[in-house]
Amino acid sequence: MTVGFGVLGPIVARDAQGQPIALKGPRHRAVLARLIVARGRVVPVGHLVDDLWTAPPEGAVSAVRTFVAALRRALEPGRPPRTPPALLVTEGPGYALRATDVDSWRFERLMHDNPREALTLWRGPAYADLATEPWAHAERSRLTELRLRTVELLAEERLARGRYAEAIADLDAHVIEHPWREDAWRLLALALYLDDRQGDALAVLRGARDKLTTQLGLDPGPALSRLETDILRRTVPWPAFPSRPGGVERAEPGVDTPLGPAAGSVWASAAADYDRMVTAGARLDSTVGLLRTLAVTGGGGLEAARRHRTAAIAAAEELGDPALTARVIGAYDVPAIWTRSDDPEQAALVVAAAQRALPGQEGAARARLLATIALESRGGGTAYGRECADEAVGIARTLDDPELLAFALNGQFMQSCHRCGLAPARDVIGEELVTLARRHGLTTYEVLGHLIRMQARSALADVAGADAHARAADRLAERHEIPLVAVFTGWYRAMRDPSEAAYRSAANLLAGAGMPGLESGLLPLALLCLGQPVGSDFGPYEPWARPHLLLASGDRAAAREALHAVPEPPADLLSEALWALVARAAVALDDRPALQRARRALRPASGQIAGAGSGVLTAGPVDDYL
Repeated sequence: MTVGFGVLGPIVARDAQGQPIALKGPRHRAVLARLIVARGRVVPVGHLVDDLWTAPPEGAVSAVRTFVAALRRALEPGRPPRTPPALLVTEGPGYALRATDVDSWRFERLMHDNPREALTLWRGPAYADLATEPWAHAERSRLTELRLRTVELLAEERLARGRYAEAIADLDAHVIEHPWREDAWRLLALALYLDDRQGDALAVLRGARDKLTTQLGLDPGPALSRLETDILRRTVPWPAFPSRPGGVERAEPGVDTPLGPAAGSVWASAAADYDRMVTAGARLDSTVGLLRTLAVTGGGGLEAARRHRTAAIAAAEELGDPALTARVIGAYDVPAIWTRSDDPEQAALVVAAAQRALPGQEGAARARLLATIALESRGGGTAYGRECADEAVGIARTLDDPELLAFALNGQFMQSCHRCGLAPARDVIGEELVTLARRHGLTTYEVLGHLIRMQARSALADVAGADAHARAADRLAERHEIPLVAVFTGWYRAMRDPSEAAYRSAANLLAGAGMPGLESGLLPLALLCLGQPVGSDFGPYEPWARPHLLLASGDRAAAREALHAVPEPPADLLSEALWALVARAAVALDDRPALQRARRALRPASGQIAGAGSGVLTAGPVDDYL
């Protein structure tokens, strides 16, 4: 039976036919809501007790178990006696809800593609009957912010379709309720202007400035001032919206020389001519250039770029031109900072294609293929990957090609985790990237260099240095609109002052970022490194977490067996943290062989901070383990 849950309003549950399920009292709804907030992760019984009562009464643990039992009967009424529940399950020290249908989750999936439908899911304030609960505050605030942004996304969609009156009506109410939403004021003024109401648009901008400064004490951002100036000059650029209804582009009102067709129309027309006049091979060359830009725009762009990249490589190989294939593969020089692949299957396909294209290639083409192999074989720890990276760097230095050298250095960075303790080597790579990129205007590689140094200085316990590079990366990202940088600097700041709250806040940055290789299992792993064996979805890190979860449940025999089965960690930025977890479990179990194994691996990192070289989590000083 599929059970649906609703939190965008009062807490509700519905059966497969959409009928409401009785949830008894407020404590039962609070337990259910707390498990929904955990998104499938295990919530220990002790945490539930602390969340339900400010001063837990005697018998609180038993009460929680009673609430859970009642919820199980309500949610799975047809479950035969003595059969394990499938929905509200017991795992280790607590409970987890195996939900698949939650209205807030559907809302987040829909908000960008169908904002109108997404907004219809709201029945009231998020977690409305739990407004005073501290544990619900962060999630309520996050969802509320997303709802406000979705109202603005719907307005943008209506502007794109020329439905200005609808956008104006929605935004009028929106800015009255939420006067601090600067983007809402901007969109309202733009909608009025596009509806030939220039005076009203200017009045809205003046009103926005007055409310922000005199009533809220906020300084209006440059976007509002720029729009006001453009309206006064009547030089507002058309947004990149589709053609106006009827397919006719309209000149700006009252302007002798029209500004011309909208950006969307220009794009469509130019693309059509390009497609008609340019060869298939040249089109593929251009496609990769587009994908490079797409990949740094954010989560959706990164996912789309990966998807189209595979198709472009396959199309190039079909044309039977090795030089073209080499260009299509090697031109995708998108800087990469995380040493675990987001899509291992695709990475293997790219490596295989690069290896097929490599024979006969020389100079820059060969170096780009080698750098691609080094990047896409990240985490493998093979000598072949390092050899490819080193040869690519050597060729690039010979050719005196800054962009090629930056790409090759990125490949060398990806191959610099084959053993513990290599943070100093990565710091050298980062330093060269920053210097090279700054000298030649390679902004994305300058950001990459700062992020590499942020990681490396963290591993070397240089907090001030790491902070400086995080700030530098943020400044560049803001100036050049590279949104994904904030994910890494946000996680760094959580690691800088680690706590469960800080890590959970950082985890929110990963939603929709398009980086499953980073997101999968990261939050529970970070909490485990803090000494909190909670959660169930450790993703690729499950083998290293399992001994700790079993120890927490009191099963020492199974924990010892799991410890003996732990494999070598992947050759990536988290290998030292995983070895530290092996050492912790070995100490707890007094397992000498496992201790010796961890010691051999960690010894080269003496003096460094285990895990901090990732820039996302820390397991403490390596010397504490040694």
